[in-house]
Amino acid sequence: MTAADIARSLGISRATVGYVLNNTPGQTISETTSQRVLEEAKRLGYRPHAAARALASGRSRIVLLVLPDWPRDHSLQSHLDQAGAALDDAGYSLVTMTQRAGSHAQPLWETLAPDVVLAMAPLTEDEVSRIRDSGVKHLISPDPVEHEVDEQHLGFADGPRLQVEHLLANGRRRLAYAGSTDPRLADLVEMRRRSADAVHRLMSTANVDRASVADVVRGWVDAGVDGVVAYNDDVAALVLGAALRAGVDVPAQLAVVGHDDAPLAELFVPGITSIRIDTVGLGRYLAALALSAAEPSASAVERPEAVASLVVRETSVETD
Repeated sequence: MTAADIARSLGISRATVGYVLNNTPGQTISETTSQRVLEEAKRLGYRPHAAARALASGRSRIVLLVLPDWPRDHSLQSHLDQAGAALDDAGYSLVTMTQRAGSHAQPLWETLAPDVVLAMAPLTEDEVSRIRDSGVKHLISPDPVEHEVDEQHLGFADGPRLQVEHLLANGRRRLAYAGSTDPRLADLVEMRRRSADAVHRLMSTANVDRASVADVVRGWVDAGVDGVVAYNDDVAALVLGAALRAGVDVPAQLAVVGHDDAPLAELFVPGITSIRIDTVGLGRYLAALALSAAEPSASAVERPEAVASLVVRETSVETD
């Protein structure tokens, strides 16, 4: 069913039908004719073609979120779910695209004509140029030349600060940082490590996996490490598993704090003290950034005041 079918059914021009369906301003079409067109479109089951509608209105109502090649873990997926829900409430669709090294696929910004491209990591000058050349009017990225979406705005520094402060408040002074060996997480691992080290100088840093964690934990215990700041709850579980198998008293001898408050943190025995991220607030913050670019009348964007909070369980505080 097309606009031409509606025009034929009513005996009016396709141009008139198009003006009504696209709500084209500056036309002198009577209210009666407009109502007839809309009623006939509904009766015939007319559905506008998305690309044609975008071309006619200059709007696709699509927000393209460009992600680095990060694993879709609990925290990231929660962010995306909340951002998508907030954009949906505003009448926009969220589409995600993962940047992979050496990808030969045509970028989605060239095929979808998004209203906004929101990048979660810095773009190269070539990528920025290609996005602009494709007709995208609104680009938000961490590049200082564009809008800013930095680690402070996304709360990356808040969690590690709380991890360290909690360990210090419970008498720990010889702290180590446990990161992930997943190369896709290298930048995030380093970002959180730097944030932790800025609060209290770390004694040691190691990226661990199942093959290496036992030796790393043994070395830390021998060196007198009494607290571990873990990149996330998966890494915390690796460290705790190795420590418990080696007979280390957790948390008396070694306290461990994870990050993200994934379901694993509560299910693990002993329960993992972790950092809970306000995924609702951050997701809606990302959506608000996109809407502020797409909608001139949108409200000012404010970052949530408390992005991260501490959830205390058994791995960091001794209980009677």
